[in-house]
Amino acid sequence: MASIMTNVSAMTALQSLNATNKALDTTQARISTGYRVGSAEDNAAYWSIATTMRSDNGALSTVKDALGLGAATIDVAYTGMNSAIEVAKEIKNKLVAARQPGIDREKVQSEIAELQNQLTSISESSVFSGENWLSVDSSDAAYNSTKTVVASFSRAGGNISIGTISIDLTTTELLDSNDQSGILDSEDTTTNGGVTYSITTLDISALTDTDNDLADLEQMIGWVDDGISSMTTAASNLGAVKQRTNLQKEFVSSLMDAIERGIGTLVDADMNEESTRLQALQVQQQLGVQALSIANQNSQSILSLFR
Repeated sequence: MASIMTNVSAMTALQSLNATNKALDTTQARISTGYRVGSAEDNAAYWSIATTMRSDNGALSTVKDALGLGAATIDVAYTGMNSAIEVAKEIKNKLVAARQPGIDREKVQSEIAELQNQLTSISESSVFSGENWLSVDSSDAAYNSTKTVVASFSRAGGNISIGTISIDLTTTELLDSNDQSGILDSEDTTTNGGVTYSITTLDISALTDTDNDLADLEQMIGWVDDGISSMTTAASNLGAVKQRTNLQKEFVSSLMDAIERGIGTLVDADMNEESTRLQALQVQQQLGVQALSIANQNSQSILSLFR
């Protein structure tokens, strides 16, 4: 039925054009933003997952920074430990040389004293970002014998877990100003002379060529050698922790990339597909405009019946 009150063809053409315009707006938004799911209204489930994973990826970025900071702190301690080992070797060499009867032990002691000062300097200056793992004060209220480096961030069943790498300072400290329990300041007492000493305080200037004094000197040599052995073990432990920290840092970086790829799979727009759809929708839009124009002209034909 032909009617001037209701143009069914125009209504159908208008609905089709509106649907095409809506699809065109969606496609243009995807091309502009690069996202297939840009907000919760596009796909609530995917948007929620992507938002959570982006938040977790930000936390992993912080973990990566923490690992870098921890690796730097470990590296400083490791470098200081290696330097202390070399200086302690020199002290041991001086003591061995002083074992020779007739040598001027006061002059040898003057050299040893400078090496002892160097050991103290190395221990106290091995600081990074306010952290010193070689020279400590166990009486400090803020002191903790176990240092931790944030190593991971994970989410399981809605529960968040923070993983850490632990370092026991009691195995690495060279000096402890509180109770002299470090490798370098822990004390021993000579068997014959009854002199209490540590690697940083031993003094051979008063020793003579008597059997008792030479025995005490040999005891000092053995004590320094034990200290070198302990520092070597500590350096090995620090090296192992440093390697683990570096490996964990690489893993976190790879994990962040994997999560980013997963998020992209959920929400990123396929630009090849969207560009093809855009061209098709633009053609449909043009055809829809023409169809609406034709439908509107149909009403004009009714006028000819009244001429």
